[in-house]
Amino acid sequence: MIEERITSRKNPLLVQVRKLLSSRSERLGQGLFVCDGTKLLAEAAQYAPKTLHTVILADGVETCPLPASVRVVRVPGDVMESISPMRSPQGAVFLCELPQAAPFYAKPGMLILDGVQDPGNVGTILRTADAMDIPVVLTEGSADPYSWKAARATMGAIFRRPPSIANWQSVVNACKAAQIPLAAAALTETAKDIRDSHLANCAVIIGSEGQGIRKELLEVCDETLIIPMNAQCESLNAAVAAAIVLWEMRRNK
Repeated sequence: MIEERITSRKNPLLVQVRKLLSSRSERLGQGLFVCDGTKLLAEAAQYAPKTLHTVILADGVETCPLPASVRVVRVPGDVMESISPMRSPQGAVFLCELPQAAPFYAKPGMLILDGVQDPGNVGTILRTADAMDIPVVLTEGSADPYSWKAARATMGAIFRRPPSIANWQSVVNACKAAQIPLAAAALTETAKDIRDSHLANCAVIIGSEGQGIRKELLEVCDETLIIPMNAQCESLNAAVAAAIVLWEMRRNK
C-alpha cells in the first residue's frame, strides 16, 4: 500500500476534513463523515471495510490492515492535532461513506428516538441497542449519528448496525400499517410500569432530554410507560432511560 504525505495544514484534504467535522450539511452533501481514533478505525475496517474512504495517520502510528482501495495519508504530529477533534489525538482520523438512504420499514421491537439532541446520548444509545440486538430509528431533531461525537460514542456500533432516519409522521404511518403498537416512555396519568408491558412487540419511543416526546407523536401512542424510581428523582438521562427500555425489550423477546 502506497502512502501519501501531507505537511501543509491548508491542504485541500485537511480543509475537507474540518468542514465535514463541523457541518452536517457538508456530510450530507459529500456523502462522507469523519471518525477519530485507532480503535474506531479497526472497527470500521472489520465491520464496514467498503465504507472506508481515506485514512490519515500521524507519523509513527501503526494501524490495522486496510483495504487496498483506501487512500492512506501520513502527516506530522502537529498537523494531526490541527484536524483531530480530540484534545489528545490517537493519531488516526478517517473518512467513511455515509450509508445510502433507504426506505423506512417498521419492525416490532424497535426503539424510536424522537428529537434526542445530545450526540453523546445518541451514540451511547446506539451502542447499547447494538448490544441488545435492537434496531433504532431517529426522527427529525435528533443529533446526527454521523457527527464525530456520536460516532465515537457508539464504539463501533455505527458500522455494525446503522440507525434508520425518518420523519416522525412516516414512522407513525409505517407502524400503524404494520399493526405495531406505539409505546412512549412518558409520565402521564395512565402510564404503566415498564415491567408490566410486553415491549418486544412494540415500537418504543424515547423523547428529547429537555422537551420529552413531541405532542403530536404522544397523542397517537397506544400506551405510555414509566420507569419506576425513587420518588425524589424527577427523571433519568436519555441514554440511561433508553438502556433500561432496551433491556426490557430484550428480556421480553
